[in-house]
Amino acid sequence: MALKRKGRHYVGDSREDIRESLARYSKENGYPVERMTDLRCPCGTEVLSLLMDEEAGAAVQTCTRCEEQIPLADSLEFLDDAELQESSCVCGGTGFEVVEGVAFYAGSTDMRWYYLGCRCPSCGVTGCYGDWKTP
Repeated sequence: MALKRKGRHYVGDSREDIRESLARYSKENGYPVERMTDLRCPCGTEVLSLLMDEEAGAAVQTCTRCEEQIPLADSLEFLDDAELQESSCVCGGTGFEVVEGVAFYAGSTDMRWYYLGCRCPSCGVTGCYGDWKTP
């Protein structure tokens, strides 16, 4: 199944749908994604929970199996000032397949904008769950 609109939300059934959703969202945001990476725990688990503070520009993935926490991108620099909140789906789920996306400054590999795209495995809702400009 391809990404489909269902009411106010998009629904998908794979990580590819997350990528399509991030590409669409980032283009509308004015900073199109240039690189996307599937996130997983080092233990191999693909369903993660997210703690995030968009204002501070910080996010941490937490493994739903081993509970290892990993700061994402340059988040470690901003965690002291962050007020992390657990991300949740409209269905109430807190575990996601996650793809991070990055837009770069022209002509460089310096990160300009950071995106976190998620798909809830319980209901399939897919979208950008967080994004921010990086310093």
